[in-house]
Amino acid sequence: MSAPASTRLGQLPWSRFHTVLVLLFGLGWAMDAFEVTLIGTVLGALRSEFGLGSNAMSLLLGAWFAGLMVGAMGFGVLADRHGRRRVFLASLVLYGLSTMAAAIAPGLWALLALRFLAGIGVGAEYSAINAAIAELVPSAARGRASAMVLNFWPVGSLVASLLAWLALSALPPDLGWRVVFGLGGLIALSAAWLRRHLPESPRWLEANGQTEQAAALVAGIEAGLARLPPAAPVPLRPRARRQAWGFATLARRYPGRLALGMLLDFAEASGYYGLFAFLPLVVLPALHLAPARLPLFYLAGSLGAMAGGVAAALLLDRWGRHRTVGMFYLATALGTLGFAAITGLDAGAIMIGFALVNLLATGSWIAAYPTFSELFPTSLRASGIGASVAFGRLGAIAAPFLVGWAGAHSMAGALVLLAGFWALGAGTIAVWHRIGGIEAGGLALEAIAPERAGA
Repeated sequence: MSAPASTRLGQLPWSRFHTVLVLLFGLGWAMDAFEVTLIGTVLGALRSEFGLGSNAMSLLLGAWFAGLMVGAMGFGVLADRHGRRRVFLASLVLYGLSTMAAAIAPGLWALLALRFLAGIGVGAEYSAINAAIAELVPSAARGRASAMVLNFWPVGSLVASLLAWLALSALPPDLGWRVVFGLGGLIALSAAWLRRHLPESPRWLEANGQTEQAAALVAGIEAGLARLPPAAPVPLRPRARRQAWGFATLARRYPGRLALGMLLDFAEASGYYGLFAFLPLVVLPALHLAPARLPLFYLAGSLGAMAGGVAAALLLDRWGRHRTVGMFYLATALGTLGFAAITGLDAGAIMIGFALVNLLATGSWIAAYPTFSELFPTSLRASGIGASVAFGRLGAIAAPFLVGWAGAHSMAGALVLLAGFWALGAGTIAVWHRIGGIEAGGLALEAIAPERAGA
């Protein structure tokens, strides 16, 4: 009798299928980063066109984060109920259409609504992609592969910064930001079209009783196929429905794992998005920079982020989850304090400091996501990721307002505030290690969280 599909899937050698998987998941993730960076790079132009004050700009960022929170939580549940594939296709379509529509937004309120919808699409991506990549790659390469997908984020950020810089420099400000939004939506829809060939997670199929479909997909991967037929729709079983909607099940069976995911995500989301809000809300007004110069800061930050993401990908499977995550979070807290010490210098020094801190911050969250994504059982994985991300977005929503308030008194004070968030993450992983939290690197997902395991 052959081994279950999940066991065979975890023991496979790396193949062309896995490379294509990383590229197509990564392309969609790059679009998410494109969207996040985009709003930061064009905030200066939006401030001028709509006459926005600091609170209105923070509200624009907050609408995005609120949508992301709704998308992560709601679509995480849907990904556990109806499969990863439907959600990771729908997420890019929703994001792409909303972003294209933002290019013709007539005013602030329409833009707020469209930003909220685009945020829902990206939140869905958080849940479905992190669940799918963990379930589809070999166990020995899971940390590295997940980090490789997430490392497309700085690539998308770099492209967004470059396009925004070119558009805002070459076009009138009231037209440049619209062109960039339109291009972003078009690229996202193109990525969704390419992603349509990716299969459903065999582990999810197996957990929902579709063992034959799961076995057929794994056989295709074993044969070296890079393009697999999509699985047929799976009837929803009563047990799957109860578990998928049961966040109480997660809290009851895996309270420590859920708390780890929530706190790590809260720390990185508060610190990371607060750092990106720091530039348009604090640096731009204090240094009296032209809006067209702001994308240059993001360009420098994106270059640093790529280096941080590569470092996390190389270290996760080699050093282990605990050491890699703890080192990055602690280094980011210290680096942010160092950044605060140079804010009295010129714009060039601030740009370099932002790039270095962004290197550490990106390495932190790229190491954190694979760490908590693999800790939940297949039937509840997307829900667990979604709950962690949704809780983290509470910090992301508050961070722009806190940064704007602190930055009104002191640029350095805003950064000290952000350093505290990263220190929270470092302390969280230290406690997890201290109490004997599982080190999941290299372990099969079924060994980390059996479907019927207790706490």
